[in-house]
Amino acid sequence: MILRTLEDADISQKTVLFRVDYDTPTQGTGKNKQIADDSRIRLTLPTLNYLLDHHCKIVILAKHGRPNGQVDARFRLDPMAKSLSQLIGKKVVKLNHTIGPEVEKYIATMRPQDIVMLENTRFLPGETTNDPQTAKALAKLGDIIVNDGFSISHRAHASVAGIAQYLPMVAGLHLEKEVKMLSHLLQNPQHPFVVIVGGAKVSDKVAVIDNLSQIADAVLVGGGVANNFLKAQGKKVFKSYLEDIIVDQRKRRLDFVKLAQKLLANPQGQPMLLNGFIPLSKILTPLDVIAATQIKNNIATTTVDLIHPHNNAKLNPKLMYLDIGPKTIKLYREIILQAETIFWNGPMGVFEKKPFERGTFEIASAIARSKALTVLGGGDTLAVIQKFGLSDRYDYVSAAGGAALEFLAGHQLPGLTPMIAK
Repeated sequence: MILRTLEDADISQKTVLFRVDYDTPTQGTGKNKQIADDSRIRLTLPTLNYLLDHHCKIVILAKHGRPNGQVDARFRLDPMAKSLSQLIGKKVVKLNHTIGPEVEKYIATMRPQDIVMLENTRFLPGETTNDPQTAKALAKLGDIIVNDGFSISHRAHASVAGIAQYLPMVAGLHLEKEVKMLSHLLQNPQHPFVVIVGGAKVSDKVAVIDNLSQIADAVLVGGGVANNFLKAQGKKVFKSYLEDIIVDQRKRRLDFVKLAQKLLANPQGQPMLLNGFIPLSKILTPLDVIAATQIKNNIATTTVDLIHPHNNAKLNPKLMYLDIGPKTIKLYREIILQAETIFWNGPMGVFEKKPFERGTFEIASAIARSKALTVLGGGDTLAVIQKFGLSDRYDYVSAAGGAALEFLAGHQLPGLTPMIAK
């Protein structure tokens, strides 16, 4: 995918609507409220400095939380403006409105290199419905949009997609980098290409598994995602977390066990050869799991053999599968170390609890040691590598969750479509 970028636009001394994703947790109250993690803000600094170097007037559009189209003091952007000001050593004015005469009047008084952050776009009733009038009101505030928020580009919202009907939009440096890296996985990965998918909800991942299984040499599944595949294989999952049948936003009845069954039954391409001669299934499920009756520290665990169930002692019907087991770790690690390209999204188990962290730690460590190009994505995955002190051990770590998954599933993202070079 080729996008129009900053180099394709004349932005010098223009009023730029800078769309970013500064949605990050906060701590404290009142005037002492501050953000708990400034990493999302730091990602936008190269683009911000580029705009400053070109003497732009910078108008920041961002969202925070889910205020449901109403003003909610809990979700004001003052902590984000304060953090940004500290990071760049420059005043960032924060307004208490997002659109309207007061905002327009203030922007008219701005000088080149001035920065203003408008109030939370989600305070606007028409933001999440992509209301044209809201988009028009936002578009009145600037000359051009610079979208540097890849992680919100899957949202068909007024400040992300609708606004581009009324103003030209180009990609910021961070967004451009994200799209290039993820496009590489889809279009030109070095093989063997290994995909590791975990996390709790298969509904978030099934489209990615479907699309990437047609490109990758092996897809390794773990976490709650694996439970649907195990059930599709006819294996008992007892009381494990399982997304069975749900009704989606378009009122479609989705049976994720049947979808998993379909994926397992229709492998694409040639099988990967383990150690050069052992053919593997395209989608690999755990050989064994660590199970318990409760999710807590200091709980007794059971290793369940999923390949040779007759080896198991009588199993408690209240068991939940909460981590991959030692045989699975060994197999997945061997596959990972053969890879030339790796994409990983989602933990292998409930890594937050000591009895169920080993699988995720071992997989994270194997990926870190791999000679492959390593690309990671998703909030839970970031939490994993921070917990285990591995954050700087990978080639590219995407801050995007849902947007990255939708992109890798082959879907068009509403916030990217307006920037695609014709």
